[in-house]
Amino acid sequence: MNAYTCLFCRQASDPNASTCPNCGAPVDIRAAVSASGWTKQPAIRDMTRIQFGQSRCQIEGTLVPAADFALAQGDWIYFSHHNLLWVDPAAQLDRMSLKGAWRRMMGGLPLIMMTGRGPGHIALSGTHAGDIVVLPLAHNQQMWVREHRFLAASGNISYDWSNNNVWFVTGSGDDRKTHYPLGMFGDIFSAQSGPGLLLLHAPGNTFIRDLAPGQSLLVKPSALLYRDLSVTAHLHLEYPHTRGLGWWRSFSYRSIWLRLVGPGRVAVQSVYVPEEESEAIRSHSQATVRRW
Repeated sequence: MNAYTCLFCRQASDPNASTCPNCGAPVDIRAAVSASGWTKQPAIRDMTRIQFGQSRCQIEGTLVPAADFALAQGDWIYFSHHNLLWVDPAAQLDRMSLKGAWRRMMGGLPLIMMTGRGPGHIALSGTHAGDIVVLPLAHNQQMWVREHRFLAASGNISYDWSNNNVWFVTGSGDDRKTHYPLGMFGDIFSAQSGPGLLLLHAPGNTFIRDLAPGQSLLVKPSALLYRDLSVTAHLHLEYPHTRGLGWWRSFSYRSIWLRLVGPGRVAVQSVYVPEEESEAIRSHSQATVRRW
């Protein structure tokens, strides 16, 4: 086999195959990168198979794709309970214990995670149109993932969650409100006991990019899908000039961004939540500010 590194999962792949056996992306040795530096994550073709351990995952469908796991004896996966589509009676389902259940509930993270053990088939899917993104993690590799985007992971991938520390406050007194544009918490996945498989479900299209050391990039906070832990993130606030609109200053004509600083890989989804409120920001987490 000739040496070939997949453009999307960054793992050694087979250039003679039609799809990468690690992530399911079509094999193409040409660098398909836009002038702005983004690479579109191609949708996984219907019925593509991905191998992990003695088991495999088949991606079925295109509009709202499902991940059909054929689990071998001894292999297992975990997933959020609301993503379960169907299961073989032979497959063993169980509840996965999680730390900090009260804080998870207050932060809007799923309270119930389940495990599925082979032999048998287990199928999972999201509830909206989009892409299934497959991330094979190398040994000791870690990835931050936006909350509610996790679909499934192989049992040798450890799971944790942490506070994003990205927030701002509007109003005062009884009208005081704290906003979390990136979500209050983020999911952390680590391949500490060997390589494993991580699956996400992203609405819309997915784009990936590599940031050089010190290189920064502004994205809409709700568009960020995942990032290497080596990439840092903080608020960036932009205030366009509002001459002649003095009455508007009691509000705040501004844009809220997330500044990402490399090195590392980042991915965004094309579906995001636009800003709706315009009250003045009273305080915020670490942020850079630009007025123009």
